[in-house]
Amino acid sequence: MLTDDELLRYSRQLLLPGFDVAGQARLKSARVLIIGAGGLGCPAALYLGSAGVGHLTLADDDQVEVPNLQRQIAFDDQQVGAGKAAALAQRVLAINPLIEAVVISQRLAGDALVAAVAGVDLVLDCTDNFATRFAINRACVEARVPLVSGAAIRAEGQLAVFDPRAPESPCYQCLYPDQGDEELTCSEAGVMGPLVGMIGAAQAMEAIKLLAGVGRPLTGRLLLLDAWRMEWREMGLARDPGCPVCGQPG
Repeated sequence: MLTDDELLRYSRQLLLPGFDVAGQARLKSARVLIIGAGGLGCPAALYLGSAGVGHLTLADDDQVEVPNLQRQIAFDDQQVGAGKAAALAQRVLAINPLIEAVVISQRLAGDALVAAVAGVDLVLDCTDNFATRFAINRACVEARVPLVSGAAIRAEGQLAVFDPRAPESPCYQCLYPDQGDEELTCSEAGVMGPLVGMIGAAQAMEAIKLLAGVGRPLTGRLLLLDAWRMEWREMGLARDPGCPVCGQPG
């Protein structure tokens, strides 16, 4: 049930056909893990918290630095040196004190990652390196937890949903079967601030759709954004039967 305060706070989205009170109740009962509290994680967490997702877990072992402030919109100059996960949780709760926000100020890996993923309804991958993304993907496939994956660098972004509950859904490793050593970071290649905001906000939208059971999620599709040209491209993604993570055992 929704309280009077919740009915007022979420009134604008409650007006939406197909979402209404039932969708809001699903958000309220949902548990979401956001891994990465940087350029993608900040807008994703702010929008999900504002929308009324009842329980957010924010995981990041990094601290706020001055170069982050150009794009990581939850932070300000006074929070330089603070832990990102804790600072983001503080900001989310300042906007919406009706939800819960749990902080994990360490790098999720191994058994800790597996346990964290198994305890939620949905995971948002807002990280910036392939090794972590592959580990998150594997944990989501094993736990049969949907994964909303986003990435952004320079002025290029991508967005996809991988849902192990759907028989036809690929996983992240179907998209990137080769785990190469090449790694390009924002500190090396640069990134535009609005780009990560666009991708992070889109991750939040996909999460709301999956949790509330509305709309058509991006499962089986990949969106690519060229922000310089403001062009979106969509590619279909098929499951790889030989994928070592989600493929059928031989």
